Amino acid sequence: MINLTRFQIKKPAKDVFEAFVDPSKIGNFWFSSSSERWAAGKTIKLEYDLYNAELEIKVVEVEENNKIVFFWGPPEDEHTVTISLKEMDSSGTIIEIMEEGFQENDAALIHNILDNKEGWVFMLTCLKAYLEFGVNQLRGGLLNNHNS
Repeated sequence: MINLTRFQIKKPAKDVFEAFVDPSKIGNFWFSSSSERWAAGKTIKLEYDLYNAELEIKVVEVEENNKIVFFWGPPEDEHTVTISLKEMDSSGTIIEIMEEGFQENDAALIHNILDNKEGWVFMLTCLKAYLEFGVNQLRGGLLNNHNS
């Protein structure tokens, strides 16, 4: 099972790519901090101070300005996330996030996929606001069952 989310960002692919891999930029739209620049083979510590959360991702592939692939989640339920960038002529970049690893026999499958989709849509909305309009304080606006 996969979950696919697409957005158009009116910026070059290099700007979108750098927003993810540069630790000084990711806090403007997603996690509050990243331990280091994302590169293949690295384990990156991400913190989300608003929810007192911390996690690690294992970056497995990076193609500059084109693609980032990482694993996240507990070993028994690890998911693969692929972020693909396709620069369009003058209309910016299409960003596609595909998350794989959902278990079809999970009783909470529909809830998990919807919750996951909501998270990706919100993160991409924050990314668009940050890159296109300089808004960098949206990431804390999403409420879920854990903090409502």
